[in-house]
Amino acid sequence: MGKSKSYLAMRTDYDDTRDLIGSDLRELANAARKLTRHAIQLGSLGFGTFFFEWLASFAAIYLLILDRTNWKTNILTSLLIPYIFLSLPSLIFIVLRGEIGKWIAFVAVVLRLFFPKHFPDWLELPGALILLIVVAPSLFADTLRSSVVGVAVCLIIACYLFQEHIRASGGFRNSFTRPHGISNTIGILLILIYPVWALVLYFV
Repeated sequence: MGKSKSYLAMRTDYDDTRDLIGSDLRELANAARKLTRHAIQLGSLGFGTFFFEWLASFAAIYLLILDRTNWKTNILTSLLIPYIFLSLPSLIFIVLRGEIGKWIAFVAVVLRLFFPKHFPDWLELPGALILLIVVAPSLFADTLRSSVVGVAVCLIIACYLFQEHIRASGGFRNSFTRPHGISNTIGILLILIYPVWALVLYFV
């Protein structure tokens, strides 16, 4: 009789242990699924910021080119220079801040000083951008660029250019219907998306 009770007790302990191990394994599986889901979400958000940063930089460069060709308005497009400085992807920024950027800036300064007739007007702002990238103190080049303050400055610039473009076009509808209006408006909207996205992610 004593052996039977002992056998039943051992069997019960074994079942309890097996249930505990099973529940632990289920909890681990749930935790792994949550970790994977959160990692995917964070990765997609990070990729979104990376993508919009590249898109905004190229859109700002595109608008800068339009300013020298067929975007004939009184908009202060020189504000695109600090925007590009603050939103330029780190890979390109580091390259331009190194020896390559120094040589480009050196050639631009020499041409501007000694051969002004061979220095076209449309190179003024790109030359200023290269100089700004090369000579900017680390406070601006390293700290401000990667901070929420830099993103906020980009947002202010984009909003200002957007409302000035709409005013110069004679209204929001006209900004899409006038010659070259669609390309200009789309370019400004693209430079507006990146800071909005980055600030939303920062505060969320």
